[in-house]
Amino acid sequence: MQLLRLGAPGHEIPAARSEGVVYDLRPLTSDLDGDFWDGGVERVRSALAAGTLPVLDGADGMRVGAPVARPTAILCIGQNYAAHAAESGSPVPTNPILFFKHPNTLVGPNDPIVMPRGATQLDWEAELAVVIGRRASYLASPEEALAHIAGYTVANDVSERVWQRERGGPQWGKGKSMPTSNPLGPVVVPADEVDPRGLRIWSRVNGEPRQDSTTADMIFSVAQLVHDLSQYLVLEPGDVIDTGTPQGVAMSGRFPYLQAGDRVEVGVDGIGAHDTTIAEG
Repeated sequence: MQLLRLGAPGHEIPAARSEGVVYDLRPLTSDLDGDFWDGGVERVRSALAAGTLPVLDGADGMRVGAPVARPTAILCIGQNYAAHAAESGSPVPTNPILFFKHPNTLVGPNDPIVMPRGATQLDWEAELAVVIGRRASYLASPEEALAHIAGYTVANDVSERVWQRERGGPQWGKGKSMPTSNPLGPVVVPADEVDPRGLRIWSRVNGEPRQDSTTADMIFSVAQLVHDLSQYLVLEPGDVIDTGTPQGVAMSGRFPYLQAGDRVEVGVDGIGAHDTTIAEG
């Protein structure tokens, strides 16, 4: 099963895809927001089994929106792949590095990424993203943390490196929170249908390979991240965690930074992929 939102920005319809058929979830929920993610996956499964959901007509021709609506937070983990830390010239972190993106950075997986005004070092970061399904605070163990995850999706943590490294001091938010800088989707796959420990994660720019790794290179696993974060803050249903990116970004010096007109693809095998274009700001 896959959960998604279809339609024009601000008017997306909550939907579920099962065995190739897209169903309308509006009899169950008005949107895939925090209220939905707290138990919503099982409600959808029950309705599908009962045959009570209508087919969403015209779904194949609709825009795909971000599959999570209005998260209270987008939490991001920096340098969580050993090879990426090395290409960044940084030591391997001994604790997860946390930064935030503004929730209004979310856009759909195929929406344009708008070049920020004055940007000179726009970069891509393919990431596995976690969607929280149960309120999490002071979790006892990483194993317990897994029960608080609703599902997984794909993120592109678009970054402006000059603003991140030279204008933000020790904080990275200035280079991470531009409008359209967090494409998400196309779907959320329920947590019990995904093993997050060995997923291939990749990116391409203008058809040329950039990143190609697996989540096995993560320094801190998904379970460890959710457990660790819960010791410092409260994770709410519908919150999104971008879990870090592997090596192969422009900041490595091996590739040029993004320019208007570039095509950017990022994906996680078994979950989905983005296909976006950099638009003039």
